[in-house]
Amino acid sequence: MSRFLAACVQLRSSDNVDENIRTTSVLIREARKAGADFVATPENTTLMAPDGGAKLERSRVEDQDPALPIFAALAGELGIWLLIGSLAIKVDDKKTANRSFVIGPDGKIAARYDKIHLFDVDLPSGEQYRESNTVAGGSAAVAADLPWGRIGLSICYDLRFPHLYRSLAKSGAFALTVPSAFTETTGKAHWHVLLRARAIENGAFVIAPAQGGLHANGRRTYGHSLIVSPWGEILAEAGTEPGMILAEIDPAACTDARTRIPSLRHDRDYMGP
Repeated sequence: MSRFLAACVQLRSSDNVDENIRTTSVLIREARKAGADFVATPENTTLMAPDGGAKLERSRVEDQDPALPIFAALAGELGIWLLIGSLAIKVDDKKTANRSFVIGPDGKIAARYDKIHLFDVDLPSGEQYRESNTVAGGSAAVAADLPWGRIGLSICYDLRFPHLYRSLAKSGAFALTVPSAFTETTGKAHWHVLLRARAIENGAFVIAPAQGGLHANGRRTYGHSLIVSPWGEILAEAGTEPGMILAEIDPAACTDARTRIPSLRHDRDYMGP
């Protein structure tokens, strides 16, 4: 497995889909110009709506989504593997799927993943989120086979459910992707430690592109896109502004970490409590 250059695109998406597509495309091109072979964008890449109802109104079924053909053509033009962190894809009149897409350098969709765990919470700051009101949760873990090996897919709130990443790692994933739109409050407290923990406990790279800053809808996201090594080292980190970060990924480092601490082989069934 050869080394490659991975990029995280950091965004501050709004409710203007066309503008978000343009901004994202510019940053993807910048990443490729810098040498990236694999480029990942955050959750809600093309739409940060004021509320769930507005998101549902603006979303489309997959074959009518305006962003997908543009991003597919871009991946083909640039010859890259492209992870679109998530788009709001309408699945019925009441709900969307929060769906990731892996697009190959042939411009074809290689994998889709619907976010399994939905963010329903009341924060001490007064912020309230009810993702399940308008989002249909996924029911299947998904990994995609790239030229360098297998990557495991997840989205944002999934990060708090370590068993998902364990199953992805045991399926052979050497890298785990976590496109996100973490709130500023929870990001400050938990973002770095959770991403490093998922990397360390699975001996896997973690590639986590994020939304960052104050959005037009009033929501403030944490930013700090990260690329983390299988040993838990932060290889690249963004601030809060839109842009991109790069890091070299050596799949052999995953093998080395799992040899030094072979915990994936030491899981045992147990009773109780």
